[in-house]
Amino acid sequence: MNEIEKNRSVPDSFPNARPRLSEIFFAFLVVGATSFGGGTVAYQKILIVDHKQWLSADEFMVLLGIGQTLPGLNAVNIAVLFGDRVRRTRGAIAAAIGLLLPGCTLVLLAGMFYLKQGDKHFANLLLAGVAAAATGLLSAITYRLGKNQFKNIKSVSVVVASFFLMSILHLALPIVLLIMSPIAIFMYRPAR
Repeated sequence: MNEIEKNRSVPDSFPNARPRLSEIFFAFLVVGATSFGGGTVAYQKILIVDHKQWLSADEFMVLLGIGQTLPGLNAVNIAVLFGDRVRRTRGAIAAAIGLLLPGCTLVLLAGMFYLKQGDKHFANLLLAGVAAAATGLLSAITYRLGKNQFKNIKSVSVVVASFFLMSILHLALPIVLLIMSPIAIFMYRPAR
């Protein structure tokens, strides 16, 4: 087995490490049907690491890191990376379709409803409620995924500075990244 195959191999530490395609599809279908917004990544972690034990927490964080560097939604990237890792191309397709199917169906139905009822006050209130819930969920998930980092003053300072640049000064994300990346790299440089 070459080095690439070793890195792509399924971890031996978990008994359920090689799920069937149907297990992957239905597990991600449940995640897609029961979560929305930034909360999807946390539900994926709960599914993959805690409940199914298909990956360790460290392996999941590697997928999250890779997923964040790729274009597209983090949750979809994680699903594709996970599916590819355990079942190659068919696993990636099963995970992505399972994750996206509920949301796509709901958005299609909501769009049809909004086209018919778009001028109604109720539809606007419903969308405002969903936006508020998504904001709260994203905040809770951010805390849950990074709660260990919030104990570190360096990490908190990077979070606060990034929030200030984006929310108060209204800088675009690429500008914030250009400003904060060198600062964070300097702060976390290896000790000599």
